[in-house]
Amino acid sequence: MISPELPPPPLPPLPPPPNHVVATIENLPPEGSAAAGGRSAISAPSAASVRQRIRKVWNRELLLSIALGQVLSLLICGIGLTSKYLSEDFHANTPVFQSFLNYILLFLVYTTTLAVRQGEENLLAILKRRWWKYMILGIIDIEANYLVVKAYQYTTLTSVQLLDCFVIPVVILLSWFFLLVRYKAVHFIGIVVCILGMGCMAGADVLVGRQLGAGENKLIGDLLVLGGATLYGISNVCEEYIVRNLSRVEFLGMIGLFGSFFSGIQLAIMEHKELLKVPWDWQIGLLYVGFSACMFGLYSFMPVVIKKTSATAVNLSLLTADLYSLFCGLFLFHYKFSGLYLLSFFTILIGLVLYLSTSTYVAQDPRVYKQFRNPSGPVVDLPATGQLEPSVTYTSLGQEMEEEPHVRVA
Repeated sequence: MISPELPPPPLPPLPPPPNHVVATIENLPPEGSAAAGGRSAISAPSAASVRQRIRKVWNRELLLSIALGQVLSLLICGIGLTSKYLSEDFHANTPVFQSFLNYILLFLVYTTTLAVRQGEENLLAILKRRWWKYMILGIIDIEANYLVVKAYQYTTLTSVQLLDCFVIPVVILLSWFFLLVRYKAVHFIGIVVCILGMGCMAGADVLVGRQLGAGENKLIGDLLVLGGATLYGISNVCEEYIVRNLSRVEFLGMIGLFGSFFSGIQLAIMEHKELLKVPWDWQIGLLYVGFSACMFGLYSFMPVVIKKTSATAVNLSLLTADLYSLFCGLFLFHYKFSGLYLLSFFTILIGLVLYLSTSTYVAQDPRVYKQFRNPSGPVVDLPATGQLEPSVTYTSLGQEMEEEPHVRVA
């Protein structure tokens, strides 16, 4: 007799379906730090957390950003020294011609690079889409250089140094409204400290009697500086947008194309007589070559630094350029020294460290601003059931991405 087969044993019950929300919260406090009864609290900062914060601030990225900004300042120092020798020792007052040489170099290197490219990055394809935008940007860049250089004929060096800082609030406002950059309190503190450093340098110039410039019509000179600083701010913010969203070569190629064209016209109208008066020899030729090399290096390298940091950070870094020129002038032109110059230099560097120590953010959603106002990063309690609402997207421009909570929807 064949026994009937026994039914298979019942399968164990299936586990409940997992929640499809995967949360990754970084830098959560340890389990023992929460109060009894599930109440979460943020403990007071300990000495270990302070040391950890200092290590995060003084990292390789911060030091690299500061170093790159100082390279730009040294290039501007070289531009200032060669211009001073040309104008004072050889009486060659040709600011438009000097800028024209730089735009020609940009044209030969970057515009020709665009010309040999294929597809959408070709020179003709770019001109078809946005030629008029680059034309306006090229005129703005030319006139920004011209107005600031022209201001030295009407006002003092101290006024130019102080009023040239007006580019910083211009860049901040344009970045806030057009690039949607959001700043924290520490950024504004760093900016104020940098401007105080510039004020300290201007005060030292007054004390040692280094108020160069005749100052015959100071109001016109001051207005020229403010106009040039405003145009510089517009140019720098446009440059940041282009290098982040398009390409560095496209920006430099278009600036070289339209800059050489319009500066050539301005040169033929305004400086052709001055150019004929230049006593040409090998020394003047060498100074023009040195100026063009520094200017070309500045234009080529600045987009790299702006993309890594921001237009605001670059302009804060450039505040030390006048101090580098001063330190060189102590040996070359026998300037008088004051301890306030060193104080000014280190004050600017401290303000720059404060600004770069915390990241800024680009708002890509209206709800970002609400989260930005509470950046302390409290513990996020995710619901076990229910649909997760879309998260707010924001992008860091700095190095503190690891400090913000991230929510990923599977």
